Amino acid sequence: MRPRAEMAAFISVPLKKSSEVDLVKPLSKFVTASYPAGDEQSEYLRAVEELNKLRKSALGRPLDKHESSLEILLRYYDQLCSIEPKFPFSENQLCLTFTWKDAFDKGSLFGGSVKLSLASLGYEKTCVLFNCAALASQIATEQNIDNDECLKAAAKYYQLASGAFSHIKDTVLSALSREPTMDICPETVGTLSTIMLAQAQEVFFLKATSDRMKDAVIAKLANQAADFYGEAFKQCQYKDNLPKYFYFQEVLPVLAAKHCIMQAHAELHQSILAKQKKRFGEEIARLQHAAELVKTVASRYDEYVSVKDLSDKINRALTAAKKDNDFIYHDRVPEVKDLEHIGKAALVKATAITPPLSQKYTDLFEKMVPMAVQQSMGIYGQRKADAVNRLVGTMREATNLCNGVLASLNLPAALEDLSGDSIPQSIAEKSRSIVQQGGLQNIEKLIRDLPELLTRNREILDESLKMLDDEETTDNELRSKFNQRWNRTPSGDLYKPLRAEGTNFRNVLDKAVQADQVVRDRYNAQCDMIALLCKPENELNAAIPSANPTRTLQGSEVVNVLRSLLAQLDEVKKERETLEGEIKAVTFDMSTTFLKALAQDGAINEEQLSLSQLDQSYGSYNQKVSASLSKQEELLGQVQTAHQEFSSLKQSNNEANQREEVLKKLASAHDSYVEICNNLREGTKFYNDLTEILLKFQNKCSDIVFARKTERDELLKELQQSIAREPSAPNFNVPAYQSTPAAPAPAPGPTPAPRTVFAQQPQQVQQQPQQKPQPPSRPPPPSFTPQAASATPTTPTPTGPPTSNPPPMAPPSQAQGPPYPTYQGYQGFYQMPMGYNPYTYGQYNMPNMPYMPYQAAPGQGGYPGAPPAGQPYPGYPQQPPQQQPYYPQQ
Repeated sequence: MRPRAEMAAFISVPLKKSSEVDLVKPLSKFVTASYPAGDEQSEYLRAVEELNKLRKSALGRPLDKHESSLEILLRYYDQLCSIEPKFPFSENQLCLTFTWKDAFDKGSLFGGSVKLSLASLGYEKTCVLFNCAALASQIATEQNIDNDECLKAAAKYYQLASGAFSHIKDTVLSALSREPTMDICPETVGTLSTIMLAQAQEVFFLKATSDRMKDAVIAKLANQAADFYGEAFKQCQYKDNLPKYFYFQEVLPVLAAKHCIMQAHAELHQSILAKQKKRFGEEIARLQHAAELVKTVASRYDEYVSVKDLSDKINRALTAAKKDNDFIYHDRVPEVKDLEHIGKAALVKATAITPPLSQKYTDLFEKMVPMAVQQSMGIYGQRKADAVNRLVGTMREATNLCNGVLASLNLPAALEDLSGDSIPQSIAEKSRSIVQQGGLQNIEKLIRDLPELLTRNREILDESLKMLDDEETTDNELRSKFNQRWNRTPSGDLYKPLRAEGTNFRNVLDKAVQADQVVRDRYNAQCDMIALLCKPENELNAAIPSANPTRTLQGSEVVNVLRSLLAQLDEVKKERETLEGEIKAVTFDMSTTFLKALAQDGAINEEQLSLSQLDQSYGSYNQKVSASLSKQEELLGQVQTAHQEFSSLKQSNNEANQREEVLKKLASAHDSYVEICNNLREGTKFYNDLTEILLKFQNKCSDIVFARKTERDELLKELQQSIAREPSAPNFNVPAYQSTPAAPAPAPGPTPAPRTVFAQQPQQVQQQPQQKPQPPSRPPPPSFTPQAASATPTTPTPTGPPTSNPPPMAPPSQAQGPPYPTYQGYQGFYQMPMGYNPYTYGQYNMPNMPYMPYQAAPGQGGYPGAPPAGQPYPGYPQQPPQQQPYYPQQ
């Protein structure tokens, strides 16, 4: 604050200071983990660098009291509002700890100033907005009030500051999970908001005076400004904590003085209006009251505000009015309490804080979708994968069933084996196919690789959880040591989502192990027949029993019917392969739909939107799959009927039955070989993909543990400093008779802030002004009693000796008003009304391979046991419904 002209001592607010924070590393890690390499990722990484530079420009250097500096702060605040919904800022996800010092606490001899560190972007936003308001108040205070444009700028900035402080008051408690420092608590910023609004109203009064507007208007503007100053003074007096700040000790007398001065201006201009209406007695009464108000300021607050010119003006007007009334008008001078109320005209209001506030704002992350959309996209991707897996799994299960039925009937081998002594063509093709795929060696290699992949995943998971365990143990030990002083979120509570995710991974691995064993058991059951199919053709032929020829069936009608039915079944299976490719190729970008819903409703009904789109995308494929299953069922029924007729025509003997049994086993072994190889390849891919997921989980655990260690070290340092500042022995009171009454010594508290009010007055607040003949030394402000004139305060005499700590002060029983004469017409004071981020682990969306289908869902069974005789293997691992493929399909 500083006086530049009569009464113009405006109040400004100091800036908060912040510690340096590296935004690049954590935000870049999130970007690279969440977005595939490419132009989009590169653009976001560049934006992260720009955001870090912007924070350094806004907070890492002293700012000039100029609009350009405020623009930088506003741009940074706008960017924080923009990225808040796009990055998962929280203690247990993307953890960034911001440290800010109390703006009004200047530190002490034995330690640093009061500061608070929180892993909360809302805290950073609150503190940055506080600095925006503080800098706006400083810029407004620097304006030349003799210049019309400067007055307009001052009014604009004071209203912006008032709106920003008011916004903090309404939002700070919801933005922080812990008690804020005093400078940003609702009581403090509420008071600052009222002070800024009062100053904006005063600027409008000065503008109206400069423009020589009507006295009635000027009086109402001044009266409203007086009301605002009185409200601000009351808030400072009423709140116990605010006077503890040297800042508010300095501000209090200015507010009281401004209240009296603005009311005096209102009375002065209202007296002119009374004179114009020939109410000469009212004119004198108002001028007398104005003179009393100014006299109070001159006697108590001339160190803060000069009112000499105003006092002279009022006294001249009062002398002239009395002279005219005594000699000419002889009008009765009414009591002050009987005067008509002066109206009020509020031309100011707190600026609404609705980002963007900057005039040159451009969103660095404009293309990045909000986290709500990202999470909805993840869930939609899972729903889509489930729909695809269900359709593909249903078709594969139907194909396996068809192959199993044909193998049990020895088809098509029975139709090819009419000679009874050569290898059927289908069996020979199956043998060559297995040999080309690597035979037994291929399966055995895949089986040998699985335990190694499993062990690697278990080690990553165990190491991740061990990091959490170790940090939690340390946190519990320190909490037990420091008790209530260890005031941070317990690690056990913070790690619950991570531990739940780790338990889920553990269950996935356990079920995968069970599925591995089922595959091994099936391989062991089919190993001998698969080995037989791998032998050379002459050895395979020798191993198949011979039978009497059945050449009589070669030209029969039933053979032709069976061949036609088998050809149709082959066509159905080929159609399914085509259909499977089409289903996997379906794509639809739901981000636009989700963004539109978020913009319109403020929330996303993901389930409704996703199910509607999936029904639209896959409804026709559901019908095609159902039609394919119905056609296969019809053809298999016809095949079984024709095969019964075929069997009755064949010459039956033991040799023929033995040969047919071996051919059935060979056909089944081939189908099992293909299925087992697919299962093992899917298992290998499953473990490899799970490794990537677990590595991300490990990084997440590592990041939060590192952030917690950093926070722990900072908290330990603060605790050590606070312990060092504590007295080594308790204070005790000296009996009153051993000491002379004296004022308490000043407490060794925070170093007083340098006065910003008085650029032209070097003396400090504590210094007594030079002795003057009139008036006597000023006592402290008295309690205010409505309708009372200036009261002579009494200074209580201390009863104890000076101590190192200030004496405790009981809060006043009620708010005290400014010490000024008043009258019944003055409007009384009115008390102003007083004004966390659930952590949701988003599923990892791996390229073309979500892992969620392996998580146990409600109603989903475990992995299957050995299949019944003659039935195909149901799946690895089991997917809901039963007709799922082994692993999520690409």
